[in-house]
Amino acid sequence: MFLGKLNTLVMKKQVDFGVYLDGKSWGDILLPRRYVPKDLDLGSSVEVFLYLDSEDQLIATTEKPLVMVGQVAQLKVVATTKVGAFLNWGLKKDLLVPFSEQAVPMQQDYSYLVYCYVDRSNRIVASSKLDKFIGKTQPSYQRGDEVEIVVTEPTDLGYKAVVDNAHWGVLYKDQVFKPLRRGYRCKAYIGKVRDDGKIDLLLDKPGYAKTSSFAEQIIEKLSSAGGELPLSDKSEPEAIYAAFGVSKKVFKQAIGGLMKEGKIDIEPTRILLKKISF
Repeated sequence: MFLGKLNTLVMKKQVDFGVYLDGKSWGDILLPRRYVPKDLDLGSSVEVFLYLDSEDQLIATTEKPLVMVGQVAQLKVVATTKVGAFLNWGLKKDLLVPFSEQAVPMQQDYSYLVYCYVDRSNRIVASSKLDKFIGKTQPSYQRGDEVEIVVTEPTDLGYKAVVDNAHWGVLYKDQVFKPLRRGYRCKAYIGKVRDDGKIDLLLDKPGYAKTSSFAEQIIEKLSSAGGELPLSDKSEPEAIYAAFGVSKKVFKQAIGGLMKEGKIDIEPTRILLKKISF
């Protein structure tokens, strides 16, 4: 079992104010009545999140917080006190960021990117000092592996991002089709793992533009649109993404290949099927 994460536990007994789950060496764990699924019976299993309530008692909930232990998320400060800042993480008890774990002094109603962990006193807390937790192990990815990223900040090269809650990566400008905000979460692909452990990221899977299926998709869309599309290698990245769900770089590679094959013409504001005259 893990504090601050999802666990599958078995219902042990029922009481007026909820049910007790079998926490094995941790003892019986209360799941309050308001969180008990209607179909939960004695001996059946339920997936719950384990945390400490306002009296530091171990308790279960079927609610899923906005961040779990070992994860990064953008959360809003709901209060600042003499012990630190408290964040809304979707549960009744707010998440503490001690003063010592604040990269900059946190202010109420502002949002910050934080890492959630269990401290030495067995409390679930968060830290905005991401470098203490991210990039501490060598990535073992292969080119093309799918990962989840969270954008942390813009850089001269593009955007810095946390990869799978554990590593640092860079998403380069030519991969980005719109401005990305801090805390933006999406799927990405491994381009390269550098010797320093940092990762070059791609929004499109390597080699995707070279597959015949994408070229066929463009031809099919041209055919259904009467042989013309108001897109070209000069179009805005947002317009290309809205039409095909790919970056401008991938689109340019694809239409360039189709033009070399003699299947389309590329004009400043449109692409045309060669078989159709206008």
